[in-house]
Amino acid sequence: MDVLPGPHPEVAIDVGIFGGSGFYRFLDDVDEVVVETPYGPPSAPVVVGEVGGRRVGFLPRHGTDHSIPPHRINYRANVWAMKHLGATDMILPCAAGSLAKSVAPGSFVIADQVVDRTSGRADTFHDGPETVHVAFADPYDEEMRGVAVAEARRLGLDVHDRGTVVVVNGPRFSTRAESQHFAAQGWEVINMTQYPEVILCRELEMAALNISLITDYDVGLADDPDIGEVTQAEVFAVFEANLANLRDLLFAVIPSLPLSPDRPALRALRDAHG
Repeated sequence: MDVLPGPHPEVAIDVGIFGGSGFYRFLDDVDEVVVETPYGPPSAPVVVGEVGGRRVGFLPRHGTDHSIPPHRINYRANVWAMKHLGATDMILPCAAGSLAKSVAPGSFVIADQVVDRTSGRADTFHDGPETVHVAFADPYDEEMRGVAVAEARRLGLDVHDRGTVVVVNGPRFSTRAESQHFAAQGWEVINMTQYPEVILCRELEMAALNISLITDYDVGLADDPDIGEVTQAEVFAVFEANLANLRDLLFAVIPSLPLSPDRPALRALRDAHG
């Protein structure tokens, strides 16, 4: 099977975004595009609109009614669909927990590293017979990260310009011991969807940007007297309060994309080793 899909004959986008099902209400004059992929159906049709002169495709990774848990998302179909529509730059916003006291709920982390702690997920397009090893030392695009950090600071948002996100399989949350272990490694963010999204983007030669919206402190920090246990109601309250900030940040970043045509992610297969 040819991994890199051909261009869609009628719809072309510059930027693709995965996210929660509520984001596309911020877009005007949208079209829904149904994409058939060799890997089965994506989570939903791709909603296509325009932001700052850029054609943007949005796909809710959990489905339009948030019915697909993180371990059952068809990540390959979702990523393939965006490449088929022409995206070169992918934005992967996510709600996430904090593993560090210095990373407070309501802040944003522009991650530069990812650690995979998932299991059983289809995480490559290269299942043989050709063997392909794609470089992945730096999962997220440095130019996109720079734009995101600069725009977040311009907007006055509480932003961390780097961070490692550890991805757990879900749908359960971590035990206290697991969370404390992750924090002891020096990792800052915990999430359930960044992997394999980001490596699949790399395999299809798309540059990726993570924006982690921190909704709560993870359970390993609950013993800290300044933090304590976090309720689900508090998590949802922080998330809802910061959706507008996320929207403003995305709308500030998108007009600058795509960036340089010679970025490493955009030649990932040329530089891959068999």
